[in-house]
Amino acid sequence: MTFIKLDIETPVNYISGGLFETDQHWSHKRRIIDNYEMIIGVNETLFIEQDGVQYDVQPGDVLFLFPDKVHNGYKICNKHVSFYWFHFECNSISTACTINDDMVLHIRTNPEAGRKIKSIYFPKFSPLMFADRLNILANQLLDVDNSNYYSRMSVNYLMTALLIEFSEQTFVHSSVQASTFNERDMNINHILEWTRIHAFNGISVSTVADRFSYNKEYLSRYFKRKTGKTLQSYIHALRISKAKDLLVGTRQNLKVIAKSIGIEDEKYFMRLFKKYEKMTPTEYRKAFGKTRLNRH
Repeated sequence: MTFIKLDIETPVNYISGGLFETDQHWSHKRRIIDNYEMIIGVNETLFIEQDGVQYDVQPGDVLFLFPDKVHNGYKICNKHVSFYWFHFECNSISTACTINDDMVLHIRTNPEAGRKIKSIYFPKFSPLMFADRLNILANQLLDVDNSNYYSRMSVNYLMTALLIEFSEQTFVHSSVQASTFNERDMNINHILEWTRIHAFNGISVSTVADRFSYNKEYLSRYFKRKTGKTLQSYIHALRISKAKDLLVGTRQNLKVIAKSIGIEDEKYFMRLFKKYEKMTPTEYRKAFGKTRLNRH
């Protein structure tokens, strides 16, 4: 599958958007636009064709229309069809990129990698598993667009956030990715996601093995073979990454932070942090934290 690659170091330029609704039978008119359009299906099915390829955009589906391409309705839509539409411009976009499994696994198993990623990827057409999250962002974008903010940059960032959310769902939740990583009915994608969600609840390798009904040693070997790192180190990386955010962003003491990331023993947390970051949590806070001064 080929993907759209978008540089997000700077936000896209949002042009316009809305929620299309009709209570009549309707067909999309034939046209060519000079920008990109993101369509999110809400109700019924939108029948639309782009460059001879027909798409049935159902509720929760996302379709991108490209500049200088002919698109039109190829079939009459039912009454009450509705969809979000958003037009945007972006110079730093590629439309024929491929993603390999190693790239996805590297990002998924290295929490710190997300801080350095400056490009996102998403397909031209895809269903969503969590359409509600995208709809919330879409509504927020339209609300800000109609609120007459003094700076239009707000809608540019919200449009970019909408695209990032779609990219996140594409690679974390999509069934396409899930079907790629299968071996003897074991799904590495599900293991990664379940572990990420529960990492701060005091889980261990045994907990994960029990959850997926696998022998602990076999699961550990499988995880290492697929990702290049141990399951234990992945859990540690998730916890240390969260701890760094808490150390810089809050004034919580080390005991509270340790419990927040699923570690009951404060001293163990300190040893673990120093092992991964080569400094103590207190040294990290002093080096990277910013002290807020309050004036009474």
